[in-house]
Amino acid sequence: MPTSADSTRVLGFWACTALVVGNTIGVGIFVMPAALAPYGLNALTAWLITVLGCVFLAVVFAGLARAFPLDEGPYAYTQRAFGKGVAFTVLWCYWVATWVTNAVIAIGVVGYLSVFVPALNSNPWLPPLAGLSLVWLFVLINLRGVRVVAWMQVLMTVLKLLPQVGIILLGLRELVLHPAAYVAHVPPNPAAVSEVLRASTIALFAMLGIECAMIPADRVRDPARTIPRATLTGTLLVALIYMCVSVVPMLLIPQPELIASNAPFADLFSRLLGGGYGRWVAAFVIISGLGALNGWTLILGQLTQTLAKHGSFPAALGKVNTHAAPARAFVLTGAAASLMLLMNYNQSMAGTFTFLSVVVTAANLPLYIACSLAVLVLWRRGELVLPGSRAWTWFAAALLATGYCIGVFIGVGTKSLLWAIALGAAGVPVHLWYRRRRANGWSDSTGRYSMAIREEP
Repeated sequence: MPTSADSTRVLGFWACTALVVGNTIGVGIFVMPAALAPYGLNALTAWLITVLGCVFLAVVFAGLARAFPLDEGPYAYTQRAFGKGVAFTVLWCYWVATWVTNAVIAIGVVGYLSVFVPALNSNPWLPPLAGLSLVWLFVLINLRGVRVVAWMQVLMTVLKLLPQVGIILLGLRELVLHPAAYVAHVPPNPAAVSEVLRASTIALFAMLGIECAMIPADRVRDPARTIPRATLTGTLLVALIYMCVSVVPMLLIPQPELIASNAPFADLFSRLLGGGYGRWVAAFVIISGLGALNGWTLILGQLTQTLAKHGSFPAALGKVNTHAAPARAFVLTGAAASLMLLMNYNQSMAGTFTFLSVVVTAANLPLYIACSLAVLVLWRRGELVLPGSRAWTWFAAALLATGYCIGVFIGVGTKSLLWAIALGAAGVPVHLWYRRRRANGWSDSTGRYSMAIREEP
């Protein structure tokens, strides 16, 4: 008979793959071609570098999940290598960035909903209310348990891939029928390292989410096999889709038009098939955003529960309801996303996504670097053992992933680096305050102080 622990492991290969693909492909993909257009052919070089870097990271994540299948994702991996303090700081940055992401996704979805509900443009109170409704709708869905969330994630991921497949098929049709069209609008930008670095930052922002299969590791069936396969499959699938849907508009739409476009996909459909596709594209943006909001809400709950289990957050945040969902964790993170939404809903979409790219990219890099370095540190200690050539492949991937992340940190500039430092520093007082209370004997279960409890540093 399955144990109670086994019964909570409901995420299989397809659900984990949908989590990677669905969380990575959100609202941003629909403006990515326009965002990369100013960099011309340097953007293609940036994509190749980003894809290779993300594949190295995926190999790192897959190897850690295979080596430590019973650990609770990146927090446990980082704690093994560097201790609780570093693990908390890394996950704190990631945690904050995730609920910021949820707020911006909700803002983006509401913006596209206005195509179908014009009243959202005329009443200043309706957009924030609609955004709050979306945030709390997915909190309620996640309170129903991982099984319901997984089913929705698979369905929405399939739907959100349809316009991407449409772009690829249109591009192939033009390549066969009008091959000259692919050289008519080749961007004239000369090769430049600085341009490649800046474009790589934008491209990495689009790939954030490849780690999502390992976050809810304790809810995954056969994690030693499922998480590595889902991580690698999802990363390669997203990379292939992004490369294609970014290159096709770049080569078929004149660069000045693409730079000025607010809806590159709609413009491409209209150019090749005629007008009338704006509402269809808006519908798919909404579906894509809702799928990402669903998946990231799950990740937020799991992250909060993990931090609570390890004593970095109050234990009450780790308690589950009758559906095995961390209810209080979802409510807390829903409230945080709601506050961020209300603070930013009246900004322009461009300003919002610029803010998102700076904060979220900077806040994700510590997690990526920590996991890559964890492989090297644990290897040196003799705590990692993989048979044969696979071990050297993993070791090389960790080295290359570390180098890639450091390169991106250099490329994102001082502002993003300061954001990352500020986010990490903001979590340190929280961690120290709560650990001090526990060290002095504070009990989460009783709400009182008792005999002092010594904890490992």
